Amino acid sequence: MSTISATRMTARQFLEMPEDPHEIRRELVDGEIVVSPSPTFMHGRANLQLAVIIGSHIKTRKLGEFAGDVDNTVSKFTVRRPDLFYFSNARLHLVKGKSVLGPPDLCVEFVSPGSERIDRVEKFAEYAAYGVANYWIVDPAARTAEAYVLKDGHYTLAANGSGNDIVRFPPFPDLEIPLAELWWPPPG
Repeated sequence: MSTISATRMTARQFLEMPEDPHEIRRELVDGEIVVSPSPTFMHGRANLQLAVIIGSHIKTRKLGEFAGDVDNTVSKFTVRRPDLFYFSNARLHLVKGKSVLGPPDLCVEFVSPGSERIDRVEKFAEYAAYGVANYWIVDPAARTAEAYVLKDGHYTLAANGSGNDIVRFPPFPDLEIPLAELWWPPPG
């Protein structure tokens, strides 16, 4: 009789690892390292365009800090790297060292080929359990964007848009986001 022992890696152990090798993105999911490929051009462009729109809004209004692709310790055995995330000034004390120490006010994920289940099911549940107040899912291929707000431990759809819509998503009620600026190729 043989015994197989599988020890799950903790978030602390994961965060002690060296930076990811070039063009490899690692996350820790339930104690196991998961590797994903670099994003597509469509994904990367939408991410950058939205980052410029939101980043400018946050900076000019001095609302807090905005970043992306940084380790977020979601639980003892899970470390995710949201495509974009925001911390309000009141919660900036949670940003320390290599990883943030608490849930962001907003996480944004861009759906890539093969990531729809991860973004819409796994991260949806993980971010809700972690206490992320606002979660946006942007799908560049479908040209859609959805904003969810955490209520009683569960996300509810707060707003959505598609194509050439101009949307306002929480937590930024005075920010208009022209979705057409995110898409590639640009709408004709």
